Amino acid sequence: MSYAPFHKKWGEGRMPAGSFGRQVRRQAAALFAACCFASGTIGAAQAAEVVALGASNTYGKGVNRGEDFPAQLEAMLHAKGLRVSVTNAGVNGDTTAGMLSRFDGAVDGSTRVLLLQPGGNDFRKGVGDQRAGNVSAILAKASQHHIKVVMVENGMLRGLPHQMDGVHLTPDGYRMLATALLPRVTGSLRR
Repeated sequence: MSYAPFHKKWGEGRMPAGSFGRQVRRQAAALFAACCFASGTIGAAQAAEVVALGASNTYGKGVNRGEDFPAQLEAMLHAKGLRVSVTNAGVNGDTTAGMLSRFDGAVDGSTRVLLLQPGGNDFRKGVGDQRAGNVSAILAKASQHHIKVVMVENGMLRGLPHQMDGVHLTPDGYRMLATALLPRVTGSLRR
């Protein structure tokens, strides 16, 4: 039995120099792809399944990233063992017309649930008469894409801890909102 080093043993006329490394890399890549395919992580791993579309209380104005309700909701879904991403498509100061115009860019083919927080900017900006029509149009677009909608109306914010401005929630307020939304979102994901 030969005790030659491993690389010399394989290099003795069996494979041209460099071929062994290329073959190992190809086999490793194939094994990695098979593992990813089996776990369902190719392609869909980066896709959003829940999208939060709204204004500043969706964005999380006045709090750190990760303290907004979409981020806290995602963490709660993960804690329940659900591999779901929640994309924050909130824009400070947005109106329902802006949300309607951003709808197609915010959702994609993997979006299963839309959290719609229309807010109160339409009234503040003098276009409150457009709010109901824009919300209806967003709901119709979601229905066309087979996306379930969970409404996050201003009434859900009442009684929750607010920042000094009296409009935006604190991190605890956003956590409480995410907790209230959790069963509605998990129920919509299971349907």
